[in-house]
Amino acid sequence: MEASTEKVLIIHGPNLNLLGKREPAIYGSTTLDDINTRLNERARELGLQLTIVQTNHEGVMIDTIQEAEDKFACIIINPAALTHYSVAVRDALAAVSVPAIEVHLSNIYRREEFRHHSVVSPVALGQIAGFGANSYLLALEAASCLIRSA
Repeated sequence: MEASTEKVLIIHGPNLNLLGKREPAIYGSTTLDDINTRLNERARELGLQLTIVQTNHEGVMIDTIQEAEDKFACIIINPAALTHYSVAVRDALAAVSVPAIEVHLSNIYRREEFRHHSVVSPVALGQIAGFGANSYLLALEAASCLIRSA
């Protein structure tokens, strides 16, 4: 299948389905549905098509990344806790030619020490963290710029 230059894959990792209820002092009251609605609205304005996946399972995340080859122009991924230890997610991102933007709602470098290291960052095009739900929108803007400049 020929790659579409207008398709972006959004991958939400473990526990992000609990946004709005989970640790609101850290993650806020915005739900994952709220984030997805905002992403879809902005994507339409930018002329992009989104496919959005949320998974609590590492293997599903890896399969989703591998299946992105030749289907998407960019991956926006919040690996959540898998950020810090999943060499398998890192390797899947490295194995595909689709550029990836790593996203985090919170600033992982202002949190617990174990969150300060990302195994994903070295294979990501860039990382956007600490802007809450807007981290995703900023990543979508970056993906649009990347696609338009290709």
